Amino acid sequence: MEKQTFKIAIDAPREKVWNVLWADDSYPTWTAPFAEGSQAITDWKKGSKVLFTDGKGSGMVSKIDESVPNEFMSFLHLGMVKDGVEDTTSDEVKAWAGAHENYTLKEAQGKTELEVEIDIDENHKEYFVDTFPRALQKVKELAEA
Repeated sequence: MEKQTFKIAIDAPREKVWNVLWADDSYPTWTAPFAEGSQAITDWKKGSKVLFTDGKGSGMVSKIDESVPNEFMSFLHLGMVKDGVEDTTSDEVKAWAGAHENYTLKEAQGKTELEVEIDIDENHKEYFVDTFPRALQKVKELAEA
């Protein structure tokens, strides 16, 4: 696993960026570059389970490791979901289970700096390096609208 960091400056307050990231109506829009129909099924509270799905019953099962509203959200990835069935024990999952995905929002020169730091394995690096900047651009567009 290696850490990969993505950053974007957004001309909007942290509260608005936070809401764009985690609100049910905007989450599917900014995550569409990863999978059309994306959704996150959770209550967004620390310690809660999260199902990140593609709208077709597949995706990831994670836990909210930390949540500081308008500042920081950390997900601990535990496994995957295939056809609605959670898998946290297969060899495929064990290769990356325990990876974190962290979102940090900071005020910088009147804008919000959104930084995403993820643990990725070599097999998925190219995908995330291509996709995350496009997703963050969508967050920027939504928050600045």
